[in-house]
Amino acid sequence: MRDVATGSAQRRHTSCPEASKRHGDSESMSAVLESRGHAPQEISVLLVDDHKCVLWGLQKLIEGEHPRMRVAATAANRAEALQAARATAPDITLLDLDLRGENSLDFIAELLRVSGGRVLILTGSRDIAMHERAILEGASGVVLKDESAEVLVKAIDRVYEGELWLDRATTGRVFSTFANGGAKQANPEAKKIATLSPKERQIIVAICSERGAKSRAIADGLHMSEHTLRNHLTSIYAKLDVKNRVELVIYALEHALAQSETPTAVRQ
Repeated sequence: MRDVATGSAQRRHTSCPEASKRHGDSESMSAVLESRGHAPQEISVLLVDDHKCVLWGLQKLIEGEHPRMRVAATAANRAEALQAARATAPDITLLDLDLRGENSLDFIAELLRVSGGRVLILTGSRDIAMHERAILEGASGVVLKDESAEVLVKAIDRVYEGELWLDRATTGRVFSTFANGGAKQANPEAKKIATLSPKERQIIVAICSERGAKSRAIADGLHMSEHTLRNHLTSIYAKLDVKNRVELVIYALEHALAQSETPTAVRQ
């Protein structure tokens, strides 16, 4: 997240002559448009992430990079996001997929309904199944957290203009799903797997890599309490329709869930 939320924001607020010139050119263009009666439309953005430092960095970045963009509100969980969406009616909701155990995929449709705007996913997860499900739930695009500030701002602008922000491969798979009858006709196991949060998938990887380890050792490795691990496992078992760790490992090996796609640590 360093590039998008904090690092890039800091680099782009230095007194670089070239950056200052671009900023001045942007302000000049805005002034010309306003003088001609064509003031650019403001884009209001709702930021939803469970880390305050990320929210702070995103707000500084968005409002500093683009004179048309304004952060209408910030939220850290589902309840706050829905409340803020109702109160501010943002044009774009920038939504993290994992909100301290809450899977944002479960309320994208509701968020779209109450806000009247569009949803753009900002995530550290490279899980293609989750990206596809987000689009099928109504999101207009997916941006990875390690993308540059320029990419994020461009994605917000394009989604505001009514475009989809996806790589070609994901676009092809999504349209193929629609052509074959949509999400309701999708593989039932893929639908189960897509309900897993990034944190739950990381726990599955840890379970599979330490198959003979006790729960306490696995919990320590994930930097969480044994009680928290048990709660997560209960949720995982219910989502995947398995009864215990043995069945979970078998299921994970059968469905390619046993290996991590990214080396990021589990977030608390």
